[in-house]
Amino acid sequence: MNSRPRTPEDPQGEDSFFDRRYWPASETGLRHRLFRLLFHHESRGERNFDLALIVAILASVLVVLLDSEPGIKVRWHLPLYVAEWTFTLLFAVEYAVRAWVLRRPFRYVVSFLGVVDLLAILPTFLSLLFPSTVSLTVVRILRLLRIFRILKLVKYSDEAGLLILALIRSRRKILIFVTTLLTIAVIFGALMYAVEGAEHGFDSIPTGMYWAVVTMATVGYGDISPGTPLGRFLTSALIIIGYSIIVVPTGIYSAELARSMRTQGKLKLRCTQCSLGEHDDDAWFCRKCGSALPTHP
Repeated sequence: MNSRPRTPEDPQGEDSFFDRRYWPASETGLRHRLFRLLFHHESRGERNFDLALIVAILASVLVVLLDSEPGIKVRWHLPLYVAEWTFTLLFAVEYAVRAWVLRRPFRYVVSFLGVVDLLAILPTFLSLLFPSTVSLTVVRILRLLRIFRILKLVKYSDEAGLLILALIRSRRKILIFVTTLLTIAVIFGALMYAVEGAEHGFDSIPTGMYWAVVTMATVGYGDISPGTPLGRFLTSALIIIGYSIIVVPTGIYSAELARSMRTQGKLKLRCTQCSLGEHDDDAWFCRKCGSALPTHP
């Protein structure tokens, strides 16, 4: 059975975009037209509005970046300040209209996209009360997350979900790996603190742990280095350990990613005889017991 999109007229559909947060407050009139303009991207006018919104977002970010440069700020502070408030007021109006045209505006306000929209306008208003928050206006770049929805990059969203799924599946192995690294860092940090001491910069065990992490990561800033033969021997051993284990998280994640990719094209159909799930999308029979699957697309 093919899936159908969920719409206000058909709330039982399967398109997650049209959940209850995005039901229009009216089926006709101005609120319905504004709903189509703000939340849909099918017609030419709706796509043009989305493109204009992207341009406004990029321009507002550029204004914030230019205003952070001292030389530019001295000469162009007033025009940049006016532009910043112009963009903020435009985004505030858009935020209010988005909430107004929805049947359940509170669900939009507390949703991820609603919070992102609020963060795009809130810092500028806070700067009136707390001047130190002016730099927070750069969070408006979070609004660029809408690009994935506007351009309907579904396949990229699916791939992002696949990467996240593989990361979640490998979280326990990665946690054990990180715990092992921290243990090694504590051991070698304590050894270097005892061997080298404050004379060579190892004035505490946390400092030795910092050096151990930098050494294992093969970064080697050089701000702290051993000065004794035993310390250099420990350093050489830690470098070898670092090169040996640096590929471990990559292997763990790659294995889980390959596993997720293998099961990506499988349906969550469960055999009624042996209860085996995740069959191939072209399977008619269970791969374990040979029984006919209950349904097939």
